[in-house]
Amino acid sequence: MSGLRGFVVRRLVLGAVQTAAVVLLVFALTEALPGDAAVALAGDQPDPARIAAIRAAMHLDRPAYERLADWAFGLAHGDFGTSLTSGRPVGDYITDGFGPTLLLAALTLTLLIPLGLGLGVLAARHEGRLVDRLVSSVTLAVYAVPEFALGVLLVTVFALRLAWLPPTAVGYGTDLLGHPAALVLPVLVLLCRPVCSLSRLVRAGMGDALAAPCTAHARRYGVPGARVRYAHALPNALAPAVQQLARTVDWLLCGVIVVEALFVIPGLGTVLLDAVAERDVPVVQGLAVVFGALTVVLNLGADVVAYRLTPRAGVAA
Repeated sequence: MSGLRGFVVRRLVLGAVQTAAVVLLVFALTEALPGDAAVALAGDQPDPARIAAIRAAMHLDRPAYERLADWAFGLAHGDFGTSLTSGRPVGDYITDGFGPTLLLAALTLTLLIPLGLGLGVLAARHEGRLVDRLVSSVTLAVYAVPEFALGVLLVTVFALRLAWLPPTAVGYGTDLLGHPAALVLPVLVLLCRPVCSLSRLVRAGMGDALAAPCTAHARRYGVPGARVRYAHALPNALAPAVQQLARTVDWLLCGVIVVEALFVIPGLGTVLLDAVAERDVPVVQGLAVVFGALTVVLNLGADVVAYRLTPRAGVAA
């Protein structure tokens, strides 16, 4: 247990350093963008004097390192800062956008586990036959399509051509549970690639386990085929699948940004894109901290799973 505790502490320290590096990089990139929040607020035909006045009122005329130091000091006391464009606390933006993002991620994971495991087991059970070839071909083809292109394709077919589903979540606000039809296409886009990768891992793991000498030995002793598949082969396939599932949760943070932008869902991804467009640095920084911290925690969880399943590799790391 002490080895695991030391492993977790090392990963937490590394994660804190990575989060700080992400925040510094986001701040530097935002500073490098042309214009700032004062230019965005000045309108389409900005007057230089008005821009200068807005910049002074927002304290944007101060050196970048001073503004970064003030923000970091406030963050250490639980204050994410204040939006430059609206004057609202950044924490309010995070609170408002967290619900839709969490809903999308939760629905995706709820469907991902049974679908990914089910397809992988189905393909492994019919290894080399038509079902296996069909599942493998479809999952490979779907995995190769980027989320944005897949989303556009699904909207074109199911929303515009067939008119079965709404193309976006415009008009529904944050009450997405009250309008489940608006969630179908976003969740489907988020679900497709993880299901493909998870099912292929399960299929490969079960295939290797079923081809192992111990499995053949069990069959020679009359162990039923179902018990061989589900009591022996499937647990061996679950080890890489569990790690992949933990990594998938991390990947959802990036996928949610694309999906929320495409379907106009008012989650953290939409808040981030709007803040970048308005050069609202405090909001961008606050979201960078949230995304960075979530990434660190999720990767830590995946590393702990890998450590527990493969102790020697975890100690070596």
